[in-house]
Amino acid sequence: MFKKMKMFSLVAVFFLVTSGMALAGESLSIFWAEWDPATYLQELVLDFEKETGIKVTVETTPWGDFQTKTFREFAAKGDSWDLIVGDSQWLGAGATQGHYVELTDWFIKNGVDKSMAPATVVGYAEYPKGSKKYWAVPLEGDANGWSYRKDWFEDPKEKAAFKKKYGFELGVPDTWAQLRDIAEFFHRPDQGRYGLAIYTQKDYDALTMGVENVLFAWGADLGDNKTYKVDGILNSKGGIEALAFYKELYKFTPPDWGNAFFQANNQAITEGLVAMSMNYFAFFPALINPAVNKYAKVTGFFSMPKGPAGRFAALGGQGASIIKYSKKQDLAFKFLEWFIRDDVQKRWAELGGYTCNGNVLKSDAFLNDTPYNKAFYETMFMVKDFWAVPEYAELLEVSQRNWHQYIVEGKGTAKEAMDTIAKDWEVIFKKHGRLK
Repeated sequence: MFKKMKMFSLVAVFFLVTSGMALAGESLSIFWAEWDPATYLQELVLDFEKETGIKVTVETTPWGDFQTKTFREFAAKGDSWDLIVGDSQWLGAGATQGHYVELTDWFIKNGVDKSMAPATVVGYAEYPKGSKKYWAVPLEGDANGWSYRKDWFEDPKEKAAFKKKYGFELGVPDTWAQLRDIAEFFHRPDQGRYGLAIYTQKDYDALTMGVENVLFAWGADLGDNKTYKVDGILNSKGGIEALAFYKELYKFTPPDWGNAFFQANNQAITEGLVAMSMNYFAFFPALINPAVNKYAKVTGFFSMPKGPAGRFAALGGQGASIIKYSKKQDLAFKFLEWFIRDDVQKRWAELGGYTCNGNVLKSDAFLNDTPYNKAFYETMFMVKDFWAVPEYAELLEVSQRNWHQYIVEGKGTAKEAMDTIAKDWEVIFKKHGRLK
């Protein structure tokens, strides 16, 4: 009997050792854009390698090339990568064109629909919206928020002058109207000071993300997600007023601010140019680093203010999807099972990644970890996204071009810009068989 038990034990040990050796020889590749969160992810996956023996490499490319390189590889059905941390707008194309592995059964079995913040499940994982079909795991939560110069806001002389002129206390704005007045107050070109920095870049989706923050707050929307009707929704009274308001804010930006995105908006703070700067939360870590921002100690953060219809923020961030052409889908699932664990999500947040895990987000440890985490937590419950349909790129080109012409180039009226976009979007939806 002892000999049999001993033989069984030796077989078991041999099996475990050889299994570990097999895993130790395995590897996975994740593709993402080149930015700080990708660096944090590369550090995080070292823990996965220690646990499993599976080496994970996070391959990156500049943001400007990310979409082009991704869809070129998809078109070739290439297996250069096993997972991709793709933009939320890509869900429709990834799902319907066969690029992503459907995760629905796995997603529900592992409780991801319950563990992640609801808005991130809808924004980063679900397509079509409301279908309960999932194609990604929320990985990097992100949205637009604001940084500001606390020392300017708290200066007694500035506070007194502001109160005298506008009739309310100078402080973190509760409403967009207050934010506009603060921007006007601090806009002093003769002193090299300006009111604010907002997104104006015409490339990809920058300006559209900026406009969405006010568009939703004025009670307008991009269109009807079920019928794909746009006319009367995007170009509603509220939508037109919101666009005119965004153009009003543009008056208080620094000179030559007609093509600005995340890098310029961070520099507006680090160079001491503006009182307030809009940006994605993912770019705020640099602003609390004294080596990057000499004003780090006097830089504060806040979430989007209220508009006539409430508080909303344009959704950024990405989800991790398994690529259909990968030959290592089993290992990719193993990685995702590890990534969604609460302890891993906690570690992800500690490294600087923006977790979407509900338990971690509401924990005191997370909320108090950085000056911007509380604002980020608030924001993740008021986000709305751009169209995630496969033809999202066609839609973006239309909004970027028309909104840039009106806001930056000063062509036409807000109504004309919104009417044109509504008309052109409906033409696109009809071409793709969505709008009857």
